[in-house]
Amino acid sequence: MSKQTVRRIGLQFDDNELVPFLFGEHDSHLNQIEEELDVEITARGNELVVTGSKPNLRAAQSVFDVLWERLTKGMEVGTEEVTSAIAVARSPMDPATRDTAMAALKESHVKVKARNKNITARSAKQAEYLDAIRKNHLVFGLGPAGTGKTFLAVAQAVTMMLAGEIDRLILCRPAVEAGERLGFLPGTMQEKIDPFLRPIYDALHDMLPPEQIARRLADGTIEIAPLAFMRGRTLSSAVVILDEAQNTTPAQMKMALTRIGEGSRMIITGDLSQTDLPAGQKSGLHDAIDVLRDVKDVAMIRFAEADVVRSRLVKSIVEAYDKRDKEQPQNNNSADRKRT
Repeated sequence: MSKQTVRRIGLQFDDNELVPFLFGEHDSHLNQIEEELDVEITARGNELVVTGSKPNLRAAQSVFDVLWERLTKGMEVGTEEVTSAIAVARSPMDPATRDTAMAALKESHVKVKARNKNITARSAKQAEYLDAIRKNHLVFGLGPAGTGKTFLAVAQAVTMMLAGEIDRLILCRPAVEAGERLGFLPGTMQEKIDPFLRPIYDALHDMLPPEQIARRLADGTIEIAPLAFMRGRTLSSAVVILDEAQNTTPAQMKMALTRIGEGSRMIITGDLSQTDLPAGQKSGLHDAIDVLRDVKDVAMIRFAEADVVRSRLVKSIVEAYDKRDKEQPQNNNSADRKRT
């Protein structure tokens, strides 16, 4: 614990049945909060005594407020929810923005029962993204991997499909790794395209049981295909999700955007910093952002590194690599000096 003036607060929770979920299995949530917020927590029945510096106590209290309110609303509280609450509580954002982000963590923005758990927004930016999907017919989710762009888009689309708001869910991505010349690859067409679409299958399998996915793929209410397969079609009463859109050309992007039919919505996700296009080729995603920035009924939600939702283990792995990378130049310079 830091050497700042140590203070103490007491917290009491009035539903004994929910307290074990708040504390976590073997007090895992309490241990995580202690470690990451530099506080000490003593549990006595349904009461907690938290000791630490004033800023850390404030952060810990806001984390417990979020987690407890989620539990009282029947929402899930697991390691990822604890991690998200801690990340917001300790972030350098201004107080008003932090309060907004904390409030978002208390709400259930997507209510889809996905393989025995509810999927909800875990940050203010995710909540903004889901609201934009509900209110606009075309939404761009822009930012780095791990921010939930594709996962939440699929969750919202599945929710709408199960509620009867749309007839079909269409998921596509450019097969840029194969240059979309799939005819040169061995196997059936399905065998050729599956490896390029596997990330979309993974997201979908988090939402629905395998037998329902198989049934819906067979009857066409769910379609997963390379972007090239969208050419010449008009897609009505559907949610169309175009993933990895940074790998489209301007012509491909225009083709995709003009597929939107009556009663349909399109969600386009991508990360402009991770394009796999040939050198000198302009990204269709970048082009679309420039062209459509002032068009009505189009929303552009920009995620940042601070919005990445990682498991505790992955977060530790990334931090370890970041630490190594920061030290690496010094080590290389030392080696260079020894050789000269």
